[in-house]
Amino acid sequence: QVQLVESGGGLVQAGGSLRLSCAASGLSFSMYAMGWFRQAPGKEREFVAAVSRSGGNTGYADSLKDRFTISRDNAKTSVYLQMNSLKPEDTAVYYCAADLKRSYYSDRSQDYEIWGQGTQVTVSS
Repeated sequence: QVQLVESGGGLVQAGGSLRLSCAASGLSFSMYAMGWFRQAPGKEREFVAAVSRSGGNTGYADSLKDRFTISRDNAKTSVYLQMNSLKPEDTAVYYCAADLKRSYYSDRSQDYEIWGQGTQVTVSS
């Protein structure tokens, strides 16, 4: 069974940090580019960050690249999102996703075939 399971979300005060994890199972993890997306209430899902199959290339939403860092560990079939200096506007459900078609990465949600169930991040002011 192909599965992506996110963890690490929660409630944090503004200025704090969280590290999200996404554990993959049932797929050849190193063959997938991986991405993180988020969706706030009443808003569309938006791109956060992505990493290539090897982990050698990463991409970020322009507004987040100074605070967020994506990484992956193919041996542990996991991808991570380190989030620092969190702001209330970062409050959202965060999803990880897998893309088999590209060795590089995409910032388009429609390019990702497999999605996790999401983890809630709430940043209080």
